[in-house]
Amino acid sequence: MNTIVTNAADAATAPAATVLSAAEQEELIRTHMPLVGHLVRDMLTRIPNHIHRDDLTSAGLHALVTAARGWDPERGIPFHRFASTRIRGAILDELRALDWATRSVRTKARATDTTRQQLTTTLGRTPTSDELAQALGTTTNDLQRTDTDVQRATVLSLQGFTTSSADDLVTEKTPGPEDMLLRREQIGYLHHAIGSLPDRLQVVITEYFLNERPMADIAADLGVTESRISQLRAEALSLLKDGLNTHLNPDLAPVPDNPDSITARRRASYYANIANNTSMTSRLAMTNAHGHTTYGRTLRTPAAVA
Repeated sequence: MNTIVTNAADAATAPAATVLSAAEQEELIRTHMPLVGHLVRDMLTRIPNHIHRDDLTSAGLHALVTAARGWDPERGIPFHRFASTRIRGAILDELRALDWATRSVRTKARATDTTRQQLTTTLGRTPTSDELAQALGTTTNDLQRTDTDVQRATVLSLQGFTTSSADDLVTEKTPGPEDMLLRREQIGYLHHAIGSLPDRLQVVITEYFLNERPMADIAADLGVTESRISQLRAEALSLLKDGLNTHLNPDLAPVPDNPDSITARRRASYYANIANNTSMTSRLAMTNAHGHTTYGRTLRTPAAVA
């Protein structure tokens, strides 16, 4: 009884949550709408093509509105971090709603993919069905049933039959060892290219694309306007694109009209810095065998760089 009375007294004396006005909530929502698009684009790089952007964007925007209504600035949690967690959760919930496969089917599918990757690395080739089944401690018939269950669970949009290409209707396959190695090389180069940027450009790219911070917050940190941050971002993306092409796709690398100009020399110095800061070992060290970075996420290539 005393415990109940004490809890009631504590609840009565606890400070009430700070509620933002309707105008303040609307400003938060308007300012952070690009965050929804950023998180949706990040998710779209890792899911099948038949999932529509609009479905995920709608769920993300609804979560953003809910976050603005429930955010208490007195708790000391930045809004972009508070909202990001809820937006990601809403997007995942939307994906689960579109997925007809049971959890057990998805668990088996993930185990199969992981084992297939490990055997591919060990054998130096794609394993046979018998080798894969033996490694999983199951039979080839069970493997076939799992594949069938996953394919049956794939939800194809009715719109896709009229507007999508045939490639959109094919279940995505696990990338082979060569494709995965190339992907890891590209991610490693991107990491090193970002690390070789001038300090201010590196801050903008890192904070905006990797730490998912709004441009307004980055502008406040650097003491410049939001439009200046947009200019710096465009400049950094241009450097990254040309720097990566110089090393990965030389045919697409730009040829300066005047190689002796200050701008051309600065760009050439940047390209050389990328080469000096990278090696095969350091590039592959950025990701694990599945192409994920050491902090558990796949690095999303900025759209302008891809």
